[in-house]
Parts: sequence; C-alpha cells; structure tokens
Amino acid sequence: MREFESRDAASFDFEDVLYRKADWVATVTINRPHNYNAYSTQALRELATAVQDASFDDAIGVIVITGAGHAAFCTGGDVKEYEEAYTARPRDYWKYMGLFRAWIESLVNAGKPVIARINGMAAGGGNESQLACDLAVMAEHAWVGQVGTRVGSVACGGSTQWLPIHVGDRRAREILLLNNRIPAAQALEWGLVNRVVPSVTKDGAFITGATVEQIALAQKGKDGYGIDLSKLDESVQDLAARLLQQFPECQRYTKQQVNFWKELAWHQTIGHARDWLSTHYTGVEPWEGMRAFVEKRPAGYMKLREKAASDTSSEFLWGPYQVDCGSCGAKGIPTGFSFCGACGGALDAAPGARTARR
Repeated sequence: MREFESRDAASFDFEDVLYRKADWVATVTINRPHNYNAYSTQALRELATAVQDASFDDAIGVIVITGAGHAAFCTGGDVKEYEEAYTARPRDYWKYMGLFRAWIESLVNAGKPVIARINGMAAGGGNESQLACDLAVMAEHAWVGQVGTRVGSVACGGSTQWLPIHVGDRRAREILLLNNRIPAAQALEWGLVNRVVPSVTKDGAFITGATVEQIALAQKGKDGYGIDLSKLDESVQDLAARLLQQFPECQRYTKQQVNFWKELAWHQTIGHARDWLSTHYTGVEPWEGMRAFVEKRPAGYMKLREKAASDTSSEFLWGPYQVDCGSCGAKGIPTGFSFCGACGGALDAAPGARTARR
C-alpha cells in the first residue's frame, strides 16, 4: 500500500466544505452561503485538509477554490463567531490564527497550480484567500476588498503582505486604509485577478460591462436580470486544461520559485501578526467593531477618537483597572464604575480614584 494513495473526496465527510475530484481537477467549495461563505473555525480545518489531500494526490493536477452560490466567493472570518467567541477569549484567537495560517499556507505550498474561481464578493480573508492562489478568474458582478480597519481588525493575513506585490504600494494602501470595494474591471486593471468574465444576463443574454444598477438587479433576480456563472466555469476549465498540458514537476518548482517574494513577506510578518491580533482582541476596537457589525449599526469610531483626545482611556470599555474598593478590598475595578461590582459599595467618582467611599 502506498502512503499517498488517491482518496475518494466523499470519504472526508466535511460539514462546511464541498470537495470534488474529477478529470484531474480537485474543486474545494466553501459551503456556507447563509453567511456569505464566511469561514468558521471548522471550515478552516476542512479547507486546509482538502487542499493538502489534493496537493498529495497524483490523480490531481489542478486545484480550484470557490464559494457556494453566486453572492460570495468568501467574506473572510465569521464575524459573529469572532464576536461571540474570540473577543471573550482572546487567547483562543491565537489558536484560530494557527488554523487560518494552515489554510493560507496550504494554498501557497500546494505543489500544484491553484485557481481562485471568484463567483461573488471576495472580502477580508476572502480576498486574502484568493491572493494566496496562483491564478484568479472573476465573475463581472463580483468585487474584492478589505474590511479590517472598519471592524476592529487588521488585514495582516495576506493582504498587508501581498497587496503591494500585486498592485503596488499606493494602491495597496488605498485598499487597506479606505476599505473600498474594487469592482471586477478595476481588479483586472490593477492586477488583482487574471481574467474577468461576463456573469450578468438580461432575458437570458449576457451583458458585457454591466453597470452597478444592472448588477444590483441581477443579484436580486429582478426585471429579467440574473446571474449566470457558465462563462466563469468555461474560463476556469480552459485554464485548468492548459495547465494540465505541462510537466507537473516543472510546474511545481516554477511555483516554488515564483513564491519567493510572497513567502518572504509572509514569513517575516505572520507570526507577529498572529500574536498582535490575539492581544488586540482584548481591546475596545474589536469589541465595538464586531458588535456593531452583528447589530447592524454604525461603529463608534469617533467616540473612541474623542476619548483618546480628551485624555481618557480609549483602550478600555469602562476605563483602566485602577480602582480599589475600600469596603471589600476588591482591586482592579475600572475607573468608569460608580459602584463596586463585588460588594456594591459606592466608589469615588474622581478620575484615577484608588478607593471606595465607605
């Protein structure tokens, strides 16, 4: 028995991922359309496992990464999961980042070409996932972009490292600092993807150069407009067929050589990013940003800025842990509290107070 025998894709019994092998191509699909294909902790485990299996399978020559449906390729991490789990246990975010790193590195390190089939929006970690792939084909109705600084995080899981390589320094800063949506035509012009194909139809006929209004109608299926991904599939199949007509070991080493700048930027920064993000999750920015996202309300960006400018703490929700209770001896009470949470005793309201009033 060989150690690396080909394994039936269905035997993995994944929950959040669809995995298919056919005609020398392995297709890995993030199957969470209810959350715009945001990956969960479980999904990250399954994604890395699927790509590693495809990478080791001699019956596979090309790997395709995509999302279910047509609304989203991937929108990064599940912000609801972040808000519920990781802002409460920031140390676990370091562990989570280990799974994310394994997913991204499985794409970069796969000994075969990886094609991103961008069937919808690729936001946050979804854009980082497609940047980790070798080639990308994008449907015209889709867009790419980052959201990190808007939700209390930093896009240092591939975007801060690789966007300057793909689009140049100035454009990278624009994407990362402004969090604009980059439509398909602009993504092609800037070098974020290799191909853009029509995906918007009107009464069954494809429209080339669909407008924002036409895309919106197509996504809602109104007024005869719709989304058709058949040309996206044709383009992905064309790339896969052309890639298969080359020597596999030469292909693998070519990819390894071209990876030099990506790996240099990645390995110099990802360990630091992993630790910083897990530490940052103890602060107010991710708490407020992700809670605002979940509650569908604007985040209080200016409130934090105003607190910092007024020389009060913007790093703690209720102020730094500087108050001691003179009644029960409790220590480390936030300065913004009026009463001790342990005994209920009234606390001195003066800024920087150290004791409670008896």
